Amino acid sequence: MYNSTDLQGGNDVATTGFWPVKGRLKDVINYAQNPDKTIERKYLDDDLAATLNYVENSNKTDQTMYVSGINCTKKRAYEQMMTTKRRFGKLGGNAVYHGYQSFQAGEVTPEEAHRIGIETAKRMWGDDYEVVVTTHLNTSNIHNHIVLNSVSFRTGKKFENHISDHYKLREISDEVCREYGKSILENAPFYGGDKAYWIRKSGQLPHKDMLRKDVDEALANTCNPVDFEVYLRSLGYKFVRNFKYEHPSVVAPDWQKPVRISSLGKDYSRQAILTRLRTQHEDRYFMDFYTPRPVVRRTPLILVIRDYEKEHTPDLITSLFELIITIAKICTGSNIKKADYRPLSPDLRAEIINLDRTLEEYHFLCNHSVECAEDFVSCRNEITEQIKAYETERQHICNQIRRAKTPEEDNSLKEQCREITKKLTPLRRQLKICERIENKVPRLRALIEQEKQLEQGRYKYKYYQPTKTKQRSYER
Repeated sequence: MYNSTDLQGGNDVATTGFWPVKGRLKDVINYAQNPDKTIERKYLDDDLAATLNYVENSNKTDQTMYVSGINCTKKRAYEQMMTTKRRFGKLGGNAVYHGYQSFQAGEVTPEEAHRIGIETAKRMWGDDYEVVVTTHLNTSNIHNHIVLNSVSFRTGKKFENHISDHYKLREISDEVCREYGKSILENAPFYGGDKAYWIRKSGQLPHKDMLRKDVDEALANTCNPVDFEVYLRSLGYKFVRNFKYEHPSVVAPDWQKPVRISSLGKDYSRQAILTRLRTQHEDRYFMDFYTPRPVVRRTPLILVIRDYEKEHTPDLITSLFELIITIAKICTGSNIKKADYRPLSPDLRAEIINLDRTLEEYHFLCNHSVECAEDFVSCRNEITEQIKAYETERQHICNQIRRAKTPEEDNSLKEQCREITKKLTPLRRQLKICERIENKVPRLRALIEQEKQLEQGRYKYKYYQPTKTKQRSYER
C-alpha cells in the first residue's frame, strides 16, 4: 500500500496511520449533519464530513463511498459510541481516533479496498471497539478512513495509543494486503503525522516543510558547515545544537521547541549533510561560482513597516492586509522590479507563499467596504443572517415536497430548492473567508511585530519547557 496524497501532502511516505480527535464526539456528528454549525471544524476534513453525513442520512448517499460499521451500525454509530462512553463514565479525553489506509493507484477496486479495510480493522480492533470504515475515491489513490471509538465496549478501557499500536496496524494491514495479492511498501517510515496534515489543510506550512525548503537552499549555496550555519542564521533560525553534535537542531521565532535537521529525512542526517558539503567543496565547477561566507542580503523590512504605519492606521484590518501584500510584492518582485530579498521570520515567508489566499481575503474586505473590526462583525452577521433566511426558506420548501400531490408540483418545488442552494453556495464561501480573516488578523499582527523585533535584534527565541504532568479526571 502507498500513501494517498490528500492525506499526507504528497511528499510523505506511509501506508497507514491514525491520530486522536479531541473534543466531543457530538461535534463530529454535528459537522456531518450541518457543516456550517460545527464547533470543532479544525479536527475534520470534507471527506470525513461526507462519510458521517452518509451514515446519518441514507437519502444523501455519495455513490463513490463505501461505509461499514464494526460492532455498531453505520446509521447509529454516534448513539452506540456515546452509549459505551456513558456506560463506563468515560466522556472525557480523546473522543475518537481517525485513521487512514491507502493503496497504490490503479491496483485495487473500491470493493477490494473496502474489504481490506474491514478485515484490517476487525483484526486490529474488532474484539473490543466500535469502528466505522469508509472507502473514498475522491483522489487518484483509493484509500480508507477509519473512525475508532476511544472506549472499549467490552472492557470500558480507553485506547492508549502507544507507538506499538501504530506498528501493529501496519503489520496487520500488510498481512491482509498480501493475502489479497496487493503491493506493500516495506519499512515505510511514520512521517508527517496528523498535525502536519491539518496545518497543510488550513493552507499553512508545517515547521518541517519550512525548514526543509530553507535547508535545501542553504545546501545549494554553501560548501562547509560554518557557511551552512551562517546561511540558516541569516534566514531567521538559531542553532540550539550545531554540527559538533550528532543531531544538529535549530529553532525559529515562535516555535515551541527546536527541530532536529535529521528529522527531515535520511538525506538530512549530520553525515549526509557533511558529505554533500564536502562533495561541493571538491567540485571545481561549484567552487568557480562560490562566494565564501554567504549571507542572505536583504533590505530591512522594518523601514517599509514603519513608513506604512505612519501613513495608515495599523489597527484597521484592511490596512494590515495591504501591508502584507506590499511586503509580498517587495519580496517576490515583478516584471519591472527584482525581488528585494526576504523576511527574517520563516513564518512570515510562509505567509507570503499563500499570497493568493491573502489577496482573496483582501478583495473580500474591499468589496464589502470593511475597514475596522466593527465593519467586519457587521458584515459577517449580515452574511450569517442571509444564510439562515435561505436555509429556513429551503427547509419550508422541503417540507412541502413531502406533501406534493403531483409530479409536476414535486419537480417545481425541487427546482426552487436548487435555486436557493445556488444562492447559498457563494454566501457560505464568503462566511468561510470571514472565518479565515478572523483567525488570520491576530497572526498577521504578531508576525509583523516579530519581524520588527528580529531586525532590531530584540527577539527572544522561545525554548520548550516541559510542563508538569496533568492529572486525568477519569481512569483508563
